[in-house]
Amino acid sequence: MEENFILFYGLLFIVAFLYASVGHGGASGYLALMAIFAVSPTIMKPTALLLNLFVSSTSFIQFYRGGYFKWKTFWPFALSSIPLSFVGGMMAIESSIYKKILGILLLIPVIRFLFFKNTDPKDFKPSNIPLSLLIGGVIGLLSGMIGIGGGIILSPILLLLKWTDQKQTAAISAAFIFVNSVAGLGGQLIKGFEFNSAMLAYVGVAFAGGICGAYFGALKFPQNVLKNVLAGVLALAAYKLIFTHA
Repeated sequence: MEENFILFYGLLFIVAFLYASVGHGGASGYLALMAIFAVSPTIMKPTALLLNLFVSSTSFIQFYRGGYFKWKTFWPFALSSIPLSFVGGMMAIESSIYKKILGILLLIPVIRFLFFKNTDPKDFKPSNIPLSLLIGGVIGLLSGMIGIGGGIILSPILLLLKWTDQKQTAAISAAFIFVNSVAGLGGQLIKGFEFNSAMLAYVGVAFAGGICGAYFGALKFPQNVLKNVLAGVLALAAYKLIFTHA
């Protein structure tokens, strides 16, 4: 780790930039990156959640400033996900099989984003509160178990249901990731985990990458670019989930 710290921090910046540009915290990418560089497993998940807090909050602020946040769509997801993410954070469960299944499922929206047309605004549908509560609860529980914020799961669902466009999805996902990460980290605290001084350096680099990614994603990148970036993020997450032990 000491010999490759420059490469590690460079990749950490890039991961934070890419995920923040589409409203994600990047926990799945951080977990995979830390696994590759042999970071202690005892600090991987809480560190990923901690990084999520800084990157997702930065991303949310930028997308909110751009006017893309939809509170009516967001709150049912958050209402059911927060308590279940806390419960999931306290659970010790083998998640390798789940991650591989999730990685395969993430390839489906990648195909849609790359080979199908963008949703026309007139095709948008109103969100469904009962369905949102169900989806939020399931994602929240899984997020707490694995140590991610859940945006990588929520984003394709929002787009496939035609409830939001790419930038609205990014804004909602960023807020969703933040509240889930807080809840999941709370569960980790109850269970007990090891703080590490390296976390401060990780946060600094990821925060810088998140600021840059959120700025370009919310205010500079057009919808088509965001669609391709999101597809790339999902493909990267799928690869890491399937072929690594993060």
